[in-house]
Amino acid sequence: MVTWQMTRDCNLACLHCCTESAPGKALPGELSREESLRLAGQIVDAGVPYAMLVGGEPTIVPHFLEVAQALGRGGVFLKIETNGQKFSEDLARALSDLPIRSIQISFDGAGQAAYGKMRPGGKFDAALAAARLVRRFDLPLEITFAPTRLNIQDASAVIDLAAELGAFRFNTGRLMRVGTAAKLWDRLELSEEAYADYYALLERREKELAGRLELCFRPFSLSEQAEEVLQAPPAALLILPDGRVKMAAASPYYCADLKTNSLMDAWQAY
Repeated sequence: MVTWQMTRDCNLACLHCCTESAPGKALPGELSREESLRLAGQIVDAGVPYAMLVGGEPTIVPHFLEVAQALGRGGVFLKIETNGQKFSEDLARALSDLPIRSIQISFDGAGQAAYGKMRPGGKFDAALAAARLVRRFDLPLEITFAPTRLNIQDASAVIDLAAELGAFRFNTGRLMRVGTAAKLWDRLELSEEAYADYYALLERREKELAGRLELCFRPFSLSEQAEEVLQAPPAALLILPDGRVKMAAASPYYCADLKTNSLMDAWQAY
């Protein structure tokens, strides 16, 4: 699979962002429309079965839909990660013609109070409207929740909301100490006791919602995930907005630069 961070720019500046994305924070040298479409063609030609388009906020990239269509019409299943703030009916309609594996929308609160603390300037109602549009066009919906001191009280209610909206999966886990979250760690990090309570809540809600909503929270921490990856390395490339290719999101190592290397060069280096 390929995870493609299309931009570091975003229409929000979330406190827990793992990529330090924010308005006006595009990386220098982000891939142009022409470079992006060429890369999309390489992904199709390589027979990659699955691609995730993420950001920043991918839907604010001017050529986002062109890239999604190039991939989808080439037979690549797609996952789109969005905050939903600018998700429109026209976009939902266009995506409904593509092989979409999921549209993932972040809900870091069950209402504006917690949501607004986590996502300054963000509108809970806009995210809610986006989720309803996704389901209206019969697209598969995922909900993600990042637990912090500011919103942990809303966790169970967000799980309920995911079920009510018709999501097929609820994603969560320990907060990652990277990006903006690392800078605000003392303000955001839960205590070990709070994490234990949260894990117990997830196990309980998993049983209650079995067959209706998948709760995806294992591995729970980045270190647990790293241990799994060491035992069974995934066939996954992480492409940064400027074309560099990472081994993994939390790793500082790069294996290629797609401005000068091909996708297959990157794969061999990986």
